[in-house]
Amino acid sequence: MDLEAAFQLVGEFGIHQKRMVTILILLQIYMACQSMLIVLVGAVPNYRIEKGSDLTSEDDLIKHVTFTEDISSIVTEWFLVKHQAYKVNLAGSLFFAGVLIGNVFFGPLSDRIGRRPVFLIGLFFEVLFGYVTAFAPSYEVFAVSRLLVGIMNGGMGLVCFVLTQEYVGKSYWALTGTFTNMTFAVGIALFAALGYYVRPWRSLATAANSPGVLFFLLCVTLPESPRWLYSQGLTEQAEQVLQDMASQNGKDRVVVKLKRCMDPGGPVFTGPGVLALVTHSILRWRTVVLMYVWYACSLVYYGLTMNGSESTGNRYFRVAMFGLVELPAYPLCMYFINKQWAGRRKSVASFLVFAGVSCLLTTWIPIHEGSWFDATTLALLGKLMVSAAFNIVYVYTSELYPTIIRNAGLGICSMSCRLGGILAPFVPSLRGVHQSMPFMAFALTGISAGCLGLILPETLNRPIAETLEELQNPPYQRILEKEVYLFEEDPSKHKVPE
Repeated sequence: MDLEAAFQLVGEFGIHQKRMVTILILLQIYMACQSMLIVLVGAVPNYRIEKGSDLTSEDDLIKHVTFTEDISSIVTEWFLVKHQAYKVNLAGSLFFAGVLIGNVFFGPLSDRIGRRPVFLIGLFFEVLFGYVTAFAPSYEVFAVSRLLVGIMNGGMGLVCFVLTQEYVGKSYWALTGTFTNMTFAVGIALFAALGYYVRPWRSLATAANSPGVLFFLLCVTLPESPRWLYSQGLTEQAEQVLQDMASQNGKDRVVVKLKRCMDPGGPVFTGPGVLALVTHSILRWRTVVLMYVWYACSLVYYGLTMNGSESTGNRYFRVAMFGLVELPAYPLCMYFINKQWAGRRKSVASFLVFAGVSCLLTTWIPIHEGSWFDATTLALLGKLMVSAAFNIVYVYTSELYPTIIRNAGLGICSMSCRLGGILAPFVPSLRGVHQSMPFMAFALTGISAGCLGLILPETLNRPIAETLEELQNPPYQRILEKEVYLFEEDPSKHKVPE
């Protein structure tokens, strides 16, 4: 039997898979705390500068700057104001730069040596470097630790998402992917609540990092992905994992016997690698479009979140709101992406365009104190829309790449996504040029990405390829011919035929 038939036999989403996926989904709370850490530990309080002071050195800042708001942050500890203020945004960008590096190296590595070892190594060192962040004796150590945490977070997080997909049958990919991203949003709100009650920034960093120890101990019990084992020709090991799933699901009499996917006598760790994303005509164009879509999702998503924390009002409440506002997006995703008239492609494009339009409208809405409809409301609506697009694009991308190169494809796309994350902390500072500039940047990025995403093929109710060879055979051949025709034979065509 093939792999999908085996999942049907042992249970696509049995009790054992539910336990494993629950651990991975709850891990998103820890990841959200690490991703949003700089929003609160880098909070800039109100301060006063003595008149006539020459703030040319760090000693001058310490002597002549007085903080008038009782807040503990890296800003108050290391006086990161005036000409030193850029260091706060730099620390946030270093985290996302690390995530980018982790995506580039850990994604393809997990395609080569396995999902489980890469995932566990990344989680272990993320927790370790997280404690370095909390006890950093200087800004330089703090900044380096954020880079290292980002590297581990990027590598581990990507593999974590893939595992939530590969432990279950294909029909549940949208469900597990949606719950994964939804829990990340809940994690943002929980982090804001944690920050409200734990004010000293070092204590907050320690409290946010400590759950990682528990999650690591739980994740040690997780098995290797049966899909990865099967794609590497390790058929017997894949059968064993599936047999264990059947047993844990209460199907002891089930016997799993997979057909051979690859020559078992061949090299185990061989595969197409990242180079196939460039040399394969379909994967090349598909990756280019997806990279821009991921970049746009990240820039708008993290940019709106960080922009919200810098606005007036209670910063903890606003951070929580920019997390909780995502929750309605996920039922919308589940509804639209499984409808034949919408599917994955049109849903991603529509949500990105709506997010861009919402951001664009914020530049035209006058500020009225106490009004329920203002720029903040539209920004929250934009966050809801881009969250929906971000959620779908994870599932959509997983379905567009064959199993043997899925992590490499997700890694490259996530790499461009992190470019958006690197730029996001600096976008709110554009209001120094004009108040509407940050939202204008978000609007143009979202609308352009939504339009470009329409040229991708639809994957709803279509089989998923396990190897590159399967892309050349029916039913993948029809998709192949459409994309090659679109990008190579007739570039003037802008719409993939249904």
